[in-house]
Amino acid sequence: MTPVRDIQDEYGIIGRERELTTALAVLGSGRHLLLEGPVGVGKTTVALAVCAHLGRPTVRVDGDDRYSESKLTGWFDPPLVLSRGYGPESFFPGPLVQAMRDGAVLFINELNRMPESVQNVLLPALDERIVSVPHIGVVHAADGFQVVATQNPVEYVATGHLSEALRDRFEHLALGYQDAEEEAAIVRRETGCGDDGLVGLAVRLTRATRRHPRFRKGASVRAAVAIVAVAARLEGDDVLRRAMDAALATRVELRDDIDIDMASALDELYDQVVVRGEDVEAAGGDDGAGPKA
Repeated sequence: MTPVRDIQDEYGIIGRERELTTALAVLGSGRHLLLEGPVGVGKTTVALAVCAHLGRPTVRVDGDDRYSESKLTGWFDPPLVLSRGYGPESFFPGPLVQAMRDGAVLFINELNRMPESVQNVLLPALDERIVSVPHIGVVHAADGFQVVATQNPVEYVATGHLSEALRDRFEHLALGYQDAEEEAAIVRRETGCGDDGLVGLAVRLTRATRRHPRFRKGASVRAAVAIVAVAARLEGDDVLRRAMDAALATRVELRDDIDIDMASALDELYDQVVVRGEDVEAAGGDDGAGPKA
């Protein structure tokens, strides 16, 4: 089997042949990799699966706007500093220093949610394979050190732009939504559901949110998985509708320029896709790769 097929089989990845091939080439060449795409398209899954397939240990960081420079590089323990002073025995390495010393992959989830000052700490590590730590000195990266990061499109809430200098140190890999057939296969795998009718409707409803004019941001395949999983455990009337409400309300965002609430927007979606059986995707419009302007 090919390396891509091996990864798909071992880590349960459906499709993504092009993306896996590119990720293998980038990491195999010793370059740093930035995966970009909407929430729920499998950026983290692809990144970690490729690292594992290549036998690369990873040190993980989950980015947020409160992440500090010292959390990334390391910090000194105050009681130990008082008793022993500033030195290696009082220092606790952060994930960046740990990955550099171990020759591991530093995996940063949602890099563009980190403050710019924290992002800037990465520049010498990416460019010169060094980082300066006060009272410790310069840390040099061992062979094998690489950075793999993910980011959501900048239009998403709580995300920002990466600096041009930082982006220039990465090779870029875009991940979009997969086609309907692959998304249905993901839903069947995740839920074990053998009801193709239910799976098909869940996927159609989810994909319709990415093009429907009421929604600024559509849902990922996670919503279709949730619809099927919840519907399978409901009884009574309107099972699909109740499952859809539960799964989509937290995963979509309404456009700012329309005067309608979430319940009414979901009413329209359900009526169009399930009651009237219309194909929202065939109607054209936005490709659903991210929030609409």
